[in-house]
Amino acid sequence: MLRPAAAALAPVAAVAAAHIVPAATWLPRLRAVCFPRLAGLGRPDHVALTFDDGPDPRSTPHFLDALDRLGVRATFFVLGASAVRFPELTRDIARRGHELAVHGWTHSRPWLPAPARDLAEIARAARVVRDITGRQPLWYRPPYGILTGGRWAAGRRLGLRPVLWTAWGRDWTADATPATVRATVSVDLRGGGTILLHDSDRASAPGCWRAALGALPALVVGCRDVGWEVGTLAEHAVDHRGADRRGDARAEVAPWSGQDAWQHERHVVEPM
Repeated sequence: MLRPAAAALAPVAAVAAAHIVPAATWLPRLRAVCFPRLAGLGRPDHVALTFDDGPDPRSTPHFLDALDRLGVRATFFVLGASAVRFPELTRDIARRGHELAVHGWTHSRPWLPAPARDLAEIARAARVVRDITGRQPLWYRPPYGILTGGRWAAGRRLGLRPVLWTAWGRDWTADATPATVRATVSVDLRGGGTILLHDSDRASAPGCWRAALGALPALVVGCRDVGWEVGTLAEHAVDHRGADRRGDARAEVAPWSGQDAWQHERHVVEPM
């Protein structure tokens, strides 16, 4: 039998476990092997391009213009508080053919269990996206990629599919450059992967979005050079067949490395 103190703590421990254990999916290898849909593994001939933390009038328009020039459509995980503050920019993302998804209401850290708050904030963000754009969002990515039990349950209850990423550029750091972003993405990117970049510095080092913007043309050209299409998550076919594809996706060769990255330097866009 449990001692009185242990018995009293058991419910607390159960709540804490339910809150934090799902967050272990933040680990890239665990995610890719055990949860390929959550990792964003899709068609092996396609790469999904995604952006977090916008919209931001200082930076997002530069990304929209660059994507227009490249002929690429992407998925933007927006913060509800920013979307409602900049509705015209949010509409412009959709007008240009991009997909909008939910990143939460604010970029908060989920230190303590708060399932009711999670549900309310994610629902509010999803409603704002729908009301501004006229389109129901399909995807949810939690801030920092920390998918707690409450956030997972809230997303599923609202009909949103949680999805994280397979490759990121570490473009939120103060010392990020276009070259470091490209090199970091190339470490983990394979056909069928999902790239995470940021079109805003609201939750990161000031001005760091310029590194992601500068890396964008070479990333797209590199993917196309090896025969991979670049597009939205909706085009990526992240479904139950992703588990069957994951071996093939991991076996693909990264689209650029070493000197190849520098060969694309001429494509870099210098933001104003």
